[in-house]
Amino acid sequence: MAVRRVDRIADPWGTRTPVGPGEPWPARVDEHLAAGAEPDRWVQTASVLHSDGDAYDVAVQDGRIVGVRGRAVDRVNRGRLGPKDLFGWQANASADRLTVPLLRRDGALRPASWDEAMGAIVDRSRALLAERGPGAFGFYTSGQLLLEEYYTLAVIARAGIGTNHVDGNTRLCTATAGEALKESFGCDGQPGSYDDVNHADAIALFGHNVAETQPVLWARMLDRLEGPRPPRLLVVDPRRTIPARRADVHLPVRPGTNLALLNALLREVIAGGWVDVEYVVAHAIGFDALRETVAPCTPEWVARICGVDAGAIREAARLVGTAQRLLCTVLQGVYQSHQATAAACQVNNLAILRGMLGRPGCGVLQMNGQPSAQNTRETGANGDLPGFRNVANDDHVADLARVWDVDPLQIPHYGASTHVMQMVRHLEQGTLPFFWVSATNPLVSLPEARRIRDVLASEDVFLVVQDLYVTETAAVADVVLPAATWAEKTGTLTNADRTVHLCERAVDPPGQARSDLDIWLDYAQRMGFRDRRGGPLVHWHDPESAFEAFRACVAGRPCAYDGITYARLRGGSGLQWGGERLYGDGRFPTDPDVCETYGRDLLTGALIDETAYRAMDPAGRAILKAAEYAPPPEAPGGEHPLRLATGRTLFHFHTRTKTARAPQLQAAAPDVWVELAPADARRLGLGEGDVAEVVSPRGRIEARVRVGGVREGVAFVPFHYGWWDRPGGASRAANELTITAWDPVSRQPLFKAGAVRVTKLADADGRAAPAPTNTASAPVGADLPPTRGGPDAEVVETGP
Repeated sequence: MAVRRVDRIADPWGTRTPVGPGEPWPARVDEHLAAGAEPDRWVQTASVLHSDGDAYDVAVQDGRIVGVRGRAVDRVNRGRLGPKDLFGWQANASADRLTVPLLRRDGALRPASWDEAMGAIVDRSRALLAERGPGAFGFYTSGQLLLEEYYTLAVIARAGIGTNHVDGNTRLCTATAGEALKESFGCDGQPGSYDDVNHADAIALFGHNVAETQPVLWARMLDRLEGPRPPRLLVVDPRRTIPARRADVHLPVRPGTNLALLNALLREVIAGGWVDVEYVVAHAIGFDALRETVAPCTPEWVARICGVDAGAIREAARLVGTAQRLLCTVLQGVYQSHQATAAACQVNNLAILRGMLGRPGCGVLQMNGQPSAQNTRETGANGDLPGFRNVANDDHVADLARVWDVDPLQIPHYGASTHVMQMVRHLEQGTLPFFWVSATNPLVSLPEARRIRDVLASEDVFLVVQDLYVTETAAVADVVLPAATWAEKTGTLTNADRTVHLCERAVDPPGQARSDLDIWLDYAQRMGFRDRRGGPLVHWHDPESAFEAFRACVAGRPCAYDGITYARLRGGSGLQWGGERLYGDGRFPTDPDVCETYGRDLLTGALIDETAYRAMDPAGRAILKAAEYAPPPEAPGGEHPLRLATGRTLFHFHTRTKTARAPQLQAAAPDVWVELAPADARRLGLGEGDVAEVVSPRGRIEARVRVGGVREGVAFVPFHYGWWDRPGGASRAANELTITAWDPVSRQPLFKAGAVRVTKLADADGRAAPAPTNTASAPVGADLPPTRGGPDAEVVETGP
């Protein structure tokens, strides 16, 4: 085995280990230790700064984290780690960690005891329950906590309080993933597997900048692309991302036009005779309606909408239509648009029409954006019912009530749960006076940030925040609870291909910080929540007993964790629930008595009732759901001539609360930028590094200009940057600009919509934009120094 030292900021994906189709992916173990570190033990864990689910070990010395090392045995990453895994652990030891509760007194947050802080929360809770009932409570959580914590929160909120106001920040990134899977297959759960990359002869990435959002998954794809008989690659993205540079076909569509493009691809697949007719007849319904809907969507018509060449659309259709083993992946380029679920369903339709499900190399990955986004949906912490139960099915509600030993009427099921943007409206109107936020930072991450600031800072809202630091949101809270984080607590994470990993506690949390599980166990005990027999509603006491309670809750459900235990998760690879792939037998959980939803109208979001659903007679078949394209709600023009698209960069995660505290990551992308196409920059009189003002009808920011590979007519702004580390400075939060609107089915906000203008404020003065040069934000027409990390970013790679 070779041992190499590699600057993993300069080379984020590491050394290639090429493989051919069907060959196992060889191990390559990545290790990064603090200078002079000599670990006295290694503790098993998994990633929390993306959704890939990479497994690794934490190096511990004298009770401190001193580094990380990939786990070669694990099926997901085979020892490889991305930059955020390799360097992000340093944030745990940041000097500004919260170590004691804070309570607002005389207008300021002041240190308090746990009894004082929890007493204030419980007193307000009891008063509001008595005065205004369960509807006074809202809970908004994360995609970065552990399964055991989510499940406990779901039980407290649903059966303890009895509120329908429950959501996670997964609403912002991948709510559409779950809804699209439900609409097409009757139930959540990814059909495909990461191992499909090893077998596919064609890979289609729809709005998925995999190189930056899941760098180890991209490394797997790169190893296929550089091996014998590589797969063909289709990339749909308005920016010239790293995958786009490797693509056989790159379609840089206008943001908000994905549905039009996908309808054209489906039309061409049908017209080309590339439909697996036998499979569709046996295993799907809805083909005639789909064919009728897409028939007018010629490549020429769609080319005008999407701004791409009709010939390239035909070439893309041939790529996906003639593949023998097609893997499709989808992410926020599709999910954060006005017809998000409708577009994502068309990717599912493509797989169904081609019969590309349940076989090696054949599948769909409606990707997640966070490490435990899948767990929020499995446990019900996103507002769904746990175990993929159907809120409109009284038998499902009764079964959940049996598990929890409560009256079914205690579980709110009169309609869909309240998504976070609707909760904001209730907060604004004064009908939701209690709001508990855990492990997320809505003041920076929600759209139309100025409005969110006004709402959450209102004296009419009792705001509880539990987090690691005094975030922008924590700074306006009434109570702040210091939380333990990854490597300071034990629990499980389930990644985007249904692989469950165990994360063990490696070190103690700082000061008096507690795990989110312990915080909610304490709240449940203080509130005295009881089941029908008078016993404690939350009857578990630690992570493993919480995990077992969840396993009992999902037994017999489509996401059953059969055979997955802490004992089996220790020491070896993570384990997939449901097997390596779903639906290999062509049977789907669409039966009315099994399905997770009866569905919605893809254009309006109107609920389909049980009678109408039964009339469709899905009978275990997939559902081909069609939808016509409609333009975005806010088009560029007049004073705001550019389309806005917000997004991510490889070196940061969410609002940078962790990654900005890792020196290598922060140095690679230290500040916000606005990315423009060369033609737009010339027209506006802007050059690389110029300081510009970006203005929408809702707000403004200031940012330096990167003249880059984004398509003409689009302004790209990364959304990570808030003001916790730059108080009083010029605004740089991308969500000052974004629109308050959402997809009608998934209710996911539209972060890739809206219109802006960009004008020059000052010359570059010899400075470039603070954007990485080795990612999608690479400069065009400027000779800039490459992004490097230096000696502190060197990682030891051991592999072939």
